Amino acid sequence: MRVAILAHEKFPDRAKTAVGVLRYGDQEVVAVLDRDQAGTTVGDHLPDVGADDVPVVEGIDDVPDIDALLIGIAPIGGGFDESWRPDVRGAIERGADVVSGLHYFLNEDEELSRLADEHGVTLDDVRRPPDDLTVAEGIARDLDAEIVLTVGTDCSTGKMTASLELVEAAREAGLDAGFIPTGQTGIMIAGWGIPIDRTISDFTNGAVERMLVEAADDHDYLIVEGQGSIVHPAYSAVTCGILHGAMPDALVLCHAAGRDRIHGYESFPIPDPGELAELYVDLAEAVAPTELLGGALNTYRMDEVEAATAVEAYVDALGAPAVDPVRDGAGALVERF
Repeated sequence: MRVAILAHEKFPDRAKTAVGVLRYGDQEVVAVLDRDQAGTTVGDHLPDVGADDVPVVEGIDDVPDIDALLIGIAPIGGGFDESWRPDVRGAIERGADVVSGLHYFLNEDEELSRLADEHGVTLDDVRRPPDDLTVAEGIARDLDAEIVLTVGTDCSTGKMTASLELVEAAREAGLDAGFIPTGQTGIMIAGWGIPIDRTISDFTNGAVERMLVEAADDHDYLIVEGQGSIVHPAYSAVTCGILHGAMPDALVLCHAAGRDRIHGYESFPIPDPGELAELYVDLAEAVAPTELLGGALNTYRMDEVEAATAVEAYVDALGAPAVDPVRDGAGALVERF
């Protein structure tokens, strides 16, 4: 499927969905829309994702034929920026589907919904959870699969990236591993999943459990994409719901190198990673026994020497193995499965 990705004024640093699809998706990305970076290429910003020649363009009129437009950014609160409307409208009028991970549902937008009907295209709101979710039964630990959950010191620390790298490393090691997507980017990449941060709170644990039950017969190892952080002042509820719904056998703690404050909530410090790892284990073990498998460190924008030093310091802080999964892969963690 040929796609363009909308990432206006955010690419690449604040366009997590765009970067995730570029790095891990199986779609053919033919353009990225960012009016601030128009005239460059993806390779100018992300030389390691294998999309060096993909152009960054001003708007939809500069995009070649596509099957779908993906909205590759999600502002805090998941709202729809009205400055995107001409590009979304233009994509629909050209016969392209639109895939969105916003809390704002495109299908409930009167103009866009009408246009989609007129042009016979689909508006795919991936952040809309199933209507028949219910509470957990507490059976995840009874499944015939080892469950590994990525957790974080903060939002945007690389939990999805670490999860996908763990799956890839496990498969390279000859293990049968599957990915359990819980956020909009993971869902766009995998083509299935439940958006946990849009799920009714009482049903969060049950939603995670449902996905594990669905996948357990197909894989020996299930890698669950974590969300948020248990110490985040805004998003801790979703983190706890995933933790207790998944009943993981092991945890991987994800951290962004050099970050010592919650992003966007700078009055809240991030606890020492070693202490935070113990907190996660203690909280998980109230439901099912678990262990810290190791850590994943995001060293984006560091050079090789700085990154290696940061990983060594993270190992010392955790008292457990750690990797930068993008630079080094996750093989060292998979060896501990």
